[in-house]
Amino acid sequence: MGKTGLIRHVFHRLEAEKRAKCYYVDLYKTDSLVSLVEQLAVVVLGSLDTTKRKIVKQLTSFFKSLRPLFSFDSLTGVPTVMVDVKPELAEHSLAEIFSYMEQSGQQCVVAMDEFQSIAGYCDGNVEALLRSHIQQLNNVHFIFSGSQRHVLENMFASANRPFYQSTQMLNLYEIEEQSYCEFSKEKLAAHRQKLSDEVFGYMYQKLTGHTWYVQMLLNRLYESREPLISREVVDKVLTSIVDENEATFQSFMRLVTPVQAKLLKAIAKEKSVQQALGQSFISQHHLGATSSIRSALKTLVEKELVLDVQGAYQVYDRFFALWLQRQ
Repeated sequence: MGKTGLIRHVFHRLEAEKRAKCYYVDLYKTDSLVSLVEQLAVVVLGSLDTTKRKIVKQLTSFFKSLRPLFSFDSLTGVPTVMVDVKPELAEHSLAEIFSYMEQSGQQCVVAMDEFQSIAGYCDGNVEALLRSHIQQLNNVHFIFSGSQRHVLENMFASANRPFYQSTQMLNLYEIEEQSYCEFSKEKLAAHRQKLSDEVFGYMYQKLTGHTWYVQMLLNRLYESREPLISREVVDKVLTSIVDENEATFQSFMRLVTPVQAKLLKAIAKEKSVQQALGQSFISQHHLGATSSIRSALKTLVEKELVLDVQGAYQVYDRFFALWLQRQ
C-alpha cells in the first residue's frame, strides 16, 4: 500500500528538520544474521561522523569484530563502506553497530523493511537477539515494516514470540478516494491535464485503490500529456502497462498448477472474494472439489500471488489481475 514511499517521506521530513539520522534497511534479500548485519553496517557505518579523520578514528577504535573497508567520494567526501562479517562474530558485530549509534549522541531511526524475512532465517534466535539489543537502546528507534501481514502479525501479536507487545501496530489501507482524487487533479492540472472525479473513480475502483498501482497509472497518464484524461485514455494506458508485463505474468502462471491457475483467474474476475471456499463461488467458476481449492488457496497466499485481507481474497498484483481477466 505504499509503505516504503511513506517511510522515505517521513525520513525526508525528519532529516530536513534535523530531528534524527534515518536509515532504511531492506531485508528482502537477506537470509541470515550475517546478511542482516552486512546490510545494516553498509547504511550506518561512517554516517554519524563529520570528517574523514573522525570517521577513520571512530571506526577503527569502535569495531573490533568488524573491519569495514571504506573509501570516500572524491567530489562529495561521503564515505562508502564495505564490510565482511565473519559468521562466528555476527552477534558481536551487531552489538557494535547498535553501540556505535547509541553512543553517537544523536537520535537515530532505523526502518527494517520486509522484516518478516527474519522469520525464515536459518539462525533460529535472531528475533530474540534483536529484541534483547533493541530494548537496551535509548537513542535508536525502529520501524518494522513488511508486506506479509499474517507473518508480521504473528511475530508481534503472539505471546510466545520475542517481539510480543513491543511495538505500536499500524496497518496501511487504501488512501481515501476523494482525497486521492483532489491530489491527483491538482498535480495533473499543473501539467495542463484535466481529470474528472468520475474518471478518477473509474481508475481507482479498477485498481481497488491500491496506492502503488494507482500511482503507477497516474505517472503514466502524466507522461502521456493527454490534455483530457477520459476512460478511453485510462484503458489505453492500462493496456499498455499490462502488455509490457505479459512475459512476467506468463512466468507467474508457470509457477502454479492448473487448479491454482483456474482459482487465480476466478478471483481476478471477482476482484475480491469473501467466501473463496463457498459453494456459490466454486460452482459459478467450475473449480472442482472444495479440498483442492482449499489447498490451492493456501499455496497461492504463501506464494504471495493472492492476498488475504481480513478474509477477503484478491490477486496481489493489480496489473496481473487485469491480465488474468483477459484470459
